[in-house]
Amino acid sequence: MDEKIKRLSELIHHSKNTVFFGGAGVSTESGIPDFRSEKGLYAAQKAYGHSPETLLSHSLFVEKPELFFRYYQENLIALHAKPNAAHLALAKLEQQGLLHAVITQNIDGLHQEAGSQRVYELHGSNWRQYCMDCSKNYTLPYILDEAHCKDKLIPICEVCGGIVRPEVVLYEESLDDTVVSGAIEAIAKADLLIVGGTSLAVYPAAGLLRYFKGKNLVLINKTKTPYDGEAQLCIHDSLGKVLGGISTL
Repeated sequence: MDEKIKRLSELIHHSKNTVFFGGAGVSTESGIPDFRSEKGLYAAQKAYGHSPETLLSHSLFVEKPELFFRYYQENLIALHAKPNAAHLALAKLEQQGLLHAVITQNIDGLHQEAGSQRVYELHGSNWRQYCMDCSKNYTLPYILDEAHCKDKLIPICEVCGGIVRPEVVLYEESLDDTVVSGAIEAIAKADLLIVGGTSLAVYPAAGLLRYFKGKNLVLINKTKTPYDGEAQLCIHDSLGKVLGGISTL
């Protein structure tokens, strides 16, 4: 394992343009569960009567907003989560001029909290909320205050009375064109793409890999992915251990 970490460090230091693309596994080491895991699927079905994909769909949000917000607030918000070794290592690489951009499927804002500046959030962010009627922006604490909520669950705009929703991309909704374009451009220009903490099974995000035409693809994930055979370096281990190990070399 130490040899693979050393090899990764060499690739980063010899690369002119490195980009990191990460999934849920980046944040699980901060205590944020992966709701797509077998455990998450079972728990959601048992407690809410639906799969996470249904609970986080646009259809359910429109038809049963109270159920959506109950699941969302109880499962996707982790106010006390802190950046782990992977987040911190990526921020440090950017500060050193060794990492051009971070592309994430996560909505927890931990990359920014760790210090990363150039972050493309494909699925939006918990920390941004807005009124669906008048577009007034709100912070996450606002929707968690029962004083601002109908039936203690559905956040209501203080200006027009519309529903305040998270600026996250729900199932059945399209990704933000500006964010996707920025992510595609970053990947297309990279000569080293590091993919970590994702099974590369969720589309359209996983499809972004087809835009990579660079020399070196590195995959870091605890389990195998469909792209392992295409990578120049595969590491099946903890992302925090691997990326954190780079800074000690």
